[in-house]
Amino acid sequence: MRIDVQNVTKKFGSKIALNDISFSLEEPKIYGLLGRNGAGKTTFMDILAGYQLPSHGTVHINGETTFDNRNNLQHICLIKEANNFFKDVTVKQVLKSYRLFYPHWDQELAMSLINAYQLPMKSRMKSLSKGMASALGVVVGLASRASITVFDEPYIGMDAAARKKFYDILMEEYEAYPRTIIFSTHLIDEVSLLFEEVLIIRDGTLILQEKAEKLREHTYAVTGEVTEVKKFICNKQVMKTKQLANVMTAYVYGEKQTTKEGDLTFEGIPIQDVMIYLTENQKEVS
Repeated sequence: MRIDVQNVTKKFGSKIALNDISFSLEEPKIYGLLGRNGAGKTTFMDILAGYQLPSHGTVHINGETTFDNRNNLQHICLIKEANNFFKDVTVKQVLKSYRLFYPHWDQELAMSLINAYQLPMKSRMKSLSKGMASALGVVVGLASRASITVFDEPYIGMDAAARKKFYDILMEEYEAYPRTIIFSTHLIDEVSLLFEEVLIIRDGTLILQEKAEKLREHTYAVTGEVTEVKKFICNKQVMKTKQLANVMTAYVYGEKQTTKEGDLTFEGIPIQDVMIYLTENQKEVS
């Protein structure tokens, strides 16, 4: 399903959460939606899922809006970091209601995940730990097999082993049933290898949309003697530098030709570092 975002602005009183953003997403692909707290990511995901209306602009899925549109809503599953389910319902009731709503729901997968995460079917949401509540959100997001599945910090309280299990099953499901997956997280280093395309939002504005592979190929660290590094980075887009004695490392955006050039060495840098640079320094890569 194609997502078209056109000139979307969202205001809450005098605060502008989204400021005239436009972009398109095409399936099947795993997108990383990145940015600092308060950047506007959650507001966009709420609009996409039909929870809110934009103040201006449109979000269309296959040419139709999502707000109050059951035909589109049954193909979108948004799992947020908390409060996905009513506190007084049981795990069993959550699965039943979502099973009725999503036409491609996989009950066998849901029960397999329930067992894997050891979730008590008869327990009410208010009695679950934060990690168990997050695990149930992961179960619903994966088992929904919604054409557009959105995870907004879905694993608060889940330990490293539980998160790894989620990533592994996510990739298995994506390979078997390709769909659009939008992933918003602050654990970028942990999941960045899953991303096929990256979007970065800063202060409500989209500042980057790039294929993850290209972003990895065009962001690198160059290390060597200070004068040699300075000579190399002249006229290049430098994200940051650090120096220890007479050795300097510069983080650069641009096409790297080799893994070694003279006395200089090159290595890739994490997408998380690119995001931090862009959102801290009010700059864009080009």
